[in-house]
Amino acid sequence: MSTESGEHASVRLIGGYARGDADVTADEVWALEAHLETCATCRTRLADAVETGAPDVASLVGTVWSGLEPRLDTAARMPSRRRRPVWLSAWLTPVMAPWLAMTVGVVLIALALDLAGPDFSEVSLVLLLAPVLPLCGVAASWSRGLDPAYELTVAAPRAGLHLVLRRTVSVLAVVVPVLLAAGVPAGVSAAQWLLPCLALTSAALALGGVFGVTRAALGLMATWAAGVMAPSLITRSESALLDTDGLPVWGLLLALGTGVVTARRGAYTTVSGVPR
Repeated sequence: MSTESGEHASVRLIGGYARGDADVTADEVWALEAHLETCATCRTRLADAVETGAPDVASLVGTVWSGLEPRLDTAARMPSRRRRPVWLSAWLTPVMAPWLAMTVGVVLIALALDLAGPDFSEVSLVLLLAPVLPLCGVAASWSRGLDPAYELTVAAPRAGLHLVLRRTVSVLAVVVPVLLAAGVPAGVSAAQWLLPCLALTSAALALGGVFGVTRAALGLMATWAAGVMAPSLITRSESALLDTDGLPVWGLLLALGTGVVTARRGAYTTVSGVPR
């Protein structure tokens, strides 16, 4: 974003944003809105630009405010609630909390069955579930049905790849430590599942630029359940996909997924391309 003295947004950018000019790119809009959150000077300049450069918008706002102000004075005030820190809202969405709690519960159940002995399963359930468990949180973080603010989120200029990666990292930051802790008593090495876990997550994001992250994550989970978990439980043998000899293949998949996400990062900056 071009700045004046390296600190404030340029007059051209603020004026174009106020008028809704088509030549202001999505990246510039994203950067300007991020800057406006912390810069009172630029917010003042934007208000002045709206009044002078977009009088129709200023008139509309004034009309709406004149109608709302008398009602606001007589409306019952809601009790104040403790607000979440701004940085936490940028990394997490409220709908992720129950899904992450459910994921942790699934890990604990799988660990309990592993510790119960071969009477329940001769294959480690923790190992079979570990590569795809983060996909539950990733799917929930972009679910249209679970997030009441979904439409507002995907329509915002800042709802691009940056926000997608933030929410994905927040899921991994919760799930991966739980899996690492559960792997110790279950006798599961992180080398067997960590790379497949990251590779499948990157694949979900790569496919999400086309089909939507929720659909891609659910599709990968279903494929894993049918192609890996079910055969392993039926044959009571560990899948060859989780052998350490297959790690180079998972590494290649991780690199490929990361490359696709980077190359198609523009797919996450428009409403039609934002993950669903």
